Amino acid sequence: MTDQLNPVALPAEDAALLARVRELAAERIGPRANEVALSDDFAWDTFRLLAREGVIATAFPRALGGTEGSMQLRVRIIEELARVCSTAASLVTGTDLAGRPIAAGAADSLAREIVPRLARGEIQSAFALTERKAGSDVAGLTTIARRDGDDFVLDGVKRFITRAPVADLFVVVARLDGVPGAKGLSAFLVDRGSPGLTVGPTQPKLGWYGVPIAEVHLQHVRVPRERLLGREGEGFALAQDTLVRARIGHGAIALGRAQGALEMAAQYAARRSTFGKKLAEHQGVQWMVADMATRIEAARCLVRSAAARYDAGDADVSVHASMAKLYATDLGMQVTVDCLQLAGGNGYLKELPFERFMRDAKLNQIGEGSSEIHKTVIGRHVLKRAAQSPPHPCLDLDALEL
Repeated sequence: MTDQLNPVALPAEDAALLARVRELAAERIGPRANEVALSDDFAWDTFRLLAREGVIATAFPRALGGTEGSMQLRVRIIEELARVCSTAASLVTGTDLAGRPIAAGAADSLAREIVPRLARGEIQSAFALTERKAGSDVAGLTTIARRDGDDFVLDGVKRFITRAPVADLFVVVARLDGVPGAKGLSAFLVDRGSPGLTVGPTQPKLGWYGVPIAEVHLQHVRVPRERLLGREGEGFALAQDTLVRARIGHGAIALGRAQGALEMAAQYAARRSTFGKKLAEHQGVQWMVADMATRIEAARCLVRSAAARYDAGDADVSVHASMAKLYATDLGMQVTVDCLQLAGGNGYLKELPFERFMRDAKLNQIGEGSSEIHKTVIGRHVLKRAAQSPPHPCLDLDALEL
C-alpha cells in the first residue's frame, strides 16, 4: 500500500522484490508480529524467512554474494515491514549496522570468506560501538587497541549491542593506544569464541522485542592484524558510513510504523460508534487523521530523499540523514500515541497492537543518535553553510550596527 503513495518508480527487479516483501508482511510476518513481541528472544524464524527471500542479501555487494540493493529500495522494504513488525524491519537495518563495515573494510580474502555467509543468513554479526560514556560521541570511545607484535590486544566494554546474544562475529571499534580523537579509532573483526571476549546477559528493555541487546566485555582479546577492517585510523570513517545508513533506516522504520498505526486507527474508527455515530464521522477525528496522514507523507519524502542522496554520493547526505531521522522518528512517536488515543481504552490493552507500536516507537528517537543530537548536527550545518554563503540579496547587514 505505502509504495503506491509515492509516484517514483523502481526498476522491475526491485519492484518485484518489494511486492514480495509486501506479500510476506501481509501473510506471514504481520499475523505473527504480536507473538514475536511476547519475548525478547532473537526472532530466528523471521530472520531466516527474510534471508531465504533475499531481503538480507540486499545489504551486500554482488561481488560478495549479495544483491546490492539501493538505499531507495531498502527504505521501501523497511517501511513495508515496519507497518506490521518492528522486529522484521530492524533485522534489515541491523544488517547494515553489523555487516556493511565488514563488506567495506575487510581484506579481500576475509571478505570473500565471511560476507557471502552473512548475505545468506548463515552467520550473524554485531556492531560493537557504543559504550557507557560514549554513545553519539564516537570520538570519546575508551576501548583500547594495543599493538603487540603482529596482533592487536583489545580491552574495554561495549553496551547496548544489538544481536550480541546471538552474534558469531563482532565489529569492534576501538582506540589505538595513545592516539586521541577520531583519528585514533580503528575497527576490528572479532570472533565470538576469542579468548577474553564475553557476552553479558540480555538487557531487559521497554519494547522492540525479537532483537535482544547485551554488553560485550573485552579483556586482553587478541586480534590478528589481518582482522583489522580498513587501515589503522579508519574506524571513524567506517562507523560514519554505517551510521548514516542506519539513521536513514531508523527514519524508514518510524515512517512505516506510523503508517501502519494510522491505517489501524482509521479502520478502528470506521467500526467504533460513539454518541450515536461512527467515530470516523466526528470532525475532530477527521482532522486528527488528516494531520497525521499529511505529516507521514512529508516524512516519506524526507526519508526517500535522504536515500536518493546516499545512492548519488551526495556530500551532504549525513545531515539529510539526520533530518530524515529527526523528523520521522519524532513524528512516529506522536502518531503512535495519537492512534492509541483514538482507540481509547481498547488501545491500552495488549489485545490490540497499538500499545506495541507505541512502545517500539520510542527507541527510534534514541538509537543511532537521539533527536537532540541530530538537532545539534542540523543546526550547526545550517549556520556554518549560512556563514560561508554569499549575502542574501534582500538583506544588507552592512547597513546595520551589529
